Amino acid sequence: MRVRLGSRWIAALGAGVLISAGATTVAQSAPASLEQVVSGKIDAVAKKNAKRAGNQVNVIRRDGDWAFGTAVALTPRGEDTHPEGWLFVARRVAGGWQVGFEGSAAFAELSAASPVVSAKEKSLFKQTAFAPQVAGGDYRTGMRLPFAVGHTWSMPGGSHGWAGTDTPYSAIDLAGGNGQVLAARGGTAYTMCGNGRGWIRVIHDRGYSTDYYHLFNNIAANGTAVSAGSFLGNIGTDVSCGGAASGAHVHFALRQNSAYVGIANHNVGGWVFQNASTAYNGWALHGSTQRNAGGSLYNYGALGFTQGIMDAFGGGTVNKRTGPGTGYALAGSVADGTTVNISCSKSGTTHTGRWGASSLWNRLSDGTWVSDAYMWTGLNGPVNGTCP
Repeated sequence: MRVRLGSRWIAALGAGVLISAGATTVAQSAPASLEQVVSGKIDAVAKKNAKRAGNQVNVIRRDGDWAFGTAVALTPRGEDTHPEGWLFVARRVAGGWQVGFEGSAAFAELSAASPVVSAKEKSLFKQTAFAPQVAGGDYRTGMRLPFAVGHTWSMPGGSHGWAGTDTPYSAIDLAGGNGQVLAARGGTAYTMCGNGRGWIRVIHDRGYSTDYYHLFNNIAANGTAVSAGSFLGNIGTDVSCGGAASGAHVHFALRQNSAYVGIANHNVGGWVFQNASTAYNGWALHGSTQRNAGGSLYNYGALGFTQGIMDAFGGGTVNKRTGPGTGYALAGSVADGTTVNISCSKSGTTHTGRWGASSLWNRLSDGTWVSDAYMWTGLNGPVNGTCP
């Protein structure tokens, strides 16, 4: 069931709609419908400066007094803006409905009690309810790019906002290859648009989720378990919920704890994304290799949480040592862009690389040591413990 409701229509509910930061409760002599209450909640939490084209409420599960679905703030088609969307859980109470939107305490509380939310979803939603909406200094995602590993696609749009020029710059545009868009990491998938087209959200572990927009031939997902590399749809120009698409592509965005988060400094598919001063003009780094908007990205696959990518900071190789510092003997070298496995880390001589100065040295799986200043790991500290 779905209902599209505009903000002018919902205003007719007047004082009967009571909205708080948590749950939304309606109490009036003639209770509003679930769809009306959810639409009122959309109006309360959607970006106030965004262009709007009404609301869409999609009830995808219902059991007695409980409901689960997606709530979307639609945007005009053909304009460089994109819709906002949330999962929601609702419970009928005396005189109305309680509604919790994805990311709120009410969402986690209602999910925990709801018979229409699976045990796996209850655990997943609880994890993301109260965490901060930032990387917190840990930029490791465990994600691949959303196409086949070992293949190369173009990046027609560098880092930009989910809605285009808005901040944070959470998204990139990707196109090419066989056009098949694949899950960047395993998780639980949902179709956000009510007609089942265009927009898939996958909720992962560690508070992350990813959005994929403009798809065609996409899967129908209602809490569907997907693994890394699962087919989600094909690149396209679908704007079922609003926005614009020039040429078939996937608008791929990073979220953390139910909000869009800047993709800059995160590693996805072996590339560390960086912002330019304006939207769509950012670039990506793999070691010292830089790809600007319009360039091509090879999908190296997901970087492990105890791995790093060598960055010679413009050089071709980085020296390896027999201990944590330049006072130890040379033990060969490792090429820029090489993915290495880190056994542990220890303090040593200080060096300065692309990401700043560091006295940390990492012992590789072959027993040799390299300066952390010449490596991207996603953490400003040990990724696999301290060496004895």
